Formats: sequence, structure tokens, C-alpha cells
Amino acid sequence: MDHNFSSDAQKLVGSSTFKISARTKELESLGLDIIHFEIGDPDFNTPSHVIDTAIDSLRRGDTHYVNPSGIFELREAICQSTFDSLGWEPAIDQVVVAPAKSFIYFVVKALVNPGEAVIVADPSYSSYFSTFDFIGVKAKIVPLHEKNSFKMKVADLEKVITPECRLLILNSPGNPTGAVISGEDLAEIYKLCQKNNIYILSLSDEIYSKMVYDKPHESISIHDHCKERTIILNGFSKAYAMTGWRLGYAIAPIEIAKKLGLMVEMVISNVPPFIQHAGVAALKGDQTAISSLLFELKKRRDILVDGINAIPSISCILPEGAFYAFVNIKETGMTSLEFSKLALDKAGVAVLPGTDFGANGEGYVRLAFVTSTAKITEGVNRLSALLNNKV
Repeated sequence: MDHNFSSDAQKLVGSSTFKISARTKELESLGLDIIHFEIGDPDFNTPSHVIDTAIDSLRRGDTHYVNPSGIFELREAICQSTFDSLGWEPAIDQVVVAPAKSFIYFVVKALVNPGEAVIVADPSYSSYFSTFDFIGVKAKIVPLHEKNSFKMKVADLEKVITPECRLLILNSPGNPTGAVISGEDLAEIYKLCQKNNIYILSLSDEIYSKMVYDKPHESISIHDHCKERTIILNGFSKAYAMTGWRLGYAIAPIEIAKKLGLMVEMVISNVPPFIQHAGVAALKGDQTAISSLLFELKKRRDILVDGINAIPSISCILPEGAFYAFVNIKETGMTSLEFSKLALDKAGVAVLPGTDFGANGEGYVRLAFVTSTAKITEGVNRLSALLNNKV
């Protein structure tokens, strides 16, 4: 039967990350051993006290509707956590709870009309571009370059600003590059957005804020405490190994937070309360798991980057945050997609082509170092053998 989908529905395409992950699982079902570098899902378990809290919450009957913007206990914990990590405390009414990824759609839909523009880096998280297409807004691209360590430069940002620009999506630490923008550059970016009346969605910045290596995390929100134009998107997926819980939150100027709360009410109703109570336990409970996670990820990063840079035809700069390495494969003569297919089919190594993150990702592949050091070493050895024609 032919289906007459709406024009908006026809714009929807699935994430290549999940498509490649599905392909790897298919190969594994055939008995092949695959090294997984393709998806950013840490191989750590959710802390036991967080799980226990969710179970206890279920048993006491926390299974009903709650405030669409989030339960008070979680929003209060978010305010305190923000103060502890960033040095300023939002008002309760600035905080809205929902699955983190949904806020990309909600914020763009709330602030940008069809035909207006969002400024975004290239390469960057692929869901941004899908969201823009679905809503009907334009993307103003700021290219990121390896010579600048993939950091957004103020001069490059200034070049793309036009009167139709309503929102800047900022990535620091960045996905897929792991790049971290300096506090000085963040201040200049904020001034430029203030001058041009552009909102700032600080997304990957906060999702990976607890995963910055060798330096303190700096947030652009320090310039207005999310009271004027900055909107923070944060979540529990990465730092607390809660990817499957789908719990996140936004901190925004109060009037914007009200609109986001209405969107949550309309589309989701509310995040299940037992999951929200688990979030409270994550924020207020023992934080030693995060320092252990950071230590382990740094070790994995160093093993991966050192291994990649020992292979003659590929290279990688050291990521300063998150858990991704953006590997330059230009000397192989292959496109990003060709390299990814060859690595999976011939070496059993799953990576993502850089073009999944924008046209500027051509010549690169992304590797997530979220698997064990033994598997990282094995994956690097397989790539080395492949590229040295030993496979």
C-alpha cells in the first residue's frame, strides 16, 4: 500500500549511528567479532544507588502524572548541582525536565520560525540538521578546521551572521571532535550573540561537562546565568551511564522555560516520576563514580590516540573532552564512507564516517572510546593490519 505522508514526515531520516549499530549487531549474530567504536554509549553500569532509588520509587507508587516541567525535588537538585559545577544557581522556574534530545527540537521550535536560521558548526551532531529540515529552518554553517583543533573561532562565526539568525547551537566539548572552546573565546562568542540578539543553546557543552580532561570545564552560561539568551541542555546519559533512562533537563530564561514546559506537557505529558527520583539520587548521591569514569576514559583516550598516530596513513589530534576521537583518514585516499565500510567488513571495526556530522567531516571518521582498553587496543591493531595490507 502506498502511504501519503505529510511533507514534514517525508523529511525524516534515521540516525546513521543507529543504522550502523544495527548492521554490527547483524554481523555479530552471524558469529563475527566486532569492535564497537561507533556509538557513544559508555560500557559502565548506572550506579547501584540510582537503580535502587528508582525501584523504591516504583514500589511506593510513583507511577502517576506529575508537573510537566519536572518534580520539585529534581529541579531543586539541578539548581544545586548547577551551583556546585558552574558557580551560579538558577531559579526553580528556569528548569524544565524532559528527555535531553527532545530539547533540541523544542528549543528550535520555540525560538526559530520557518525560513529563519540557526547557526551550527560543521562537523557537529547529526540530529541538529535533521531537526532543522523537519521544522523548516535554515542552517548557517560555521566550518571547523583541524588546524584550529576543531574549535569554533569568533571570526568564522561573525562571517555567517545575518539578520535572519535567531539561535546558535554551541558544542564544547564537541561531538564528534572532543574540542573544548576556551573561556576567552566563549566570552567573545557571547558578546557577538548579544550584539546581534541571537540566543545560545549550550548543548554538548553541558552534556559532556563532567568529561573535560586536563583543565576545568567552562560554560558560556556564566555570562548571563541563563536569564537573558543562554539555554543550557544537560542530561544524565553520559556522566551517570544512564543512556537508556532518557532523562535530561534545560535551564533557560523563565519565559522560555514556560514555553518549553508547555511543549513537554503537549508532547510527553511528563517524564515518569520514578525516573526523576533516580535523577535526584544521581545528583545528590556519591559522585566518586564520575571521577573513576573520567580517569578510565582518559586512559582509553590516550591508548586510542597513541595507537592511531602510530599507523602511518591516519592521524588524530588529542580530544580535550567528551569521549570521541576524530581521525583524519585523508592519506588513505578513501572517502569517509568507504573507509567505514572497509573497516567494518574487512577488519570487524565499527566506526562512523565523518560525513554523518556534516560535509566538513569528509576525510575523517569518528571513534568513541567507550569500550575496554583491551578492545581499544585490539581495534587499533586491526586497523593497523588493514591499512598495512595484512588483512
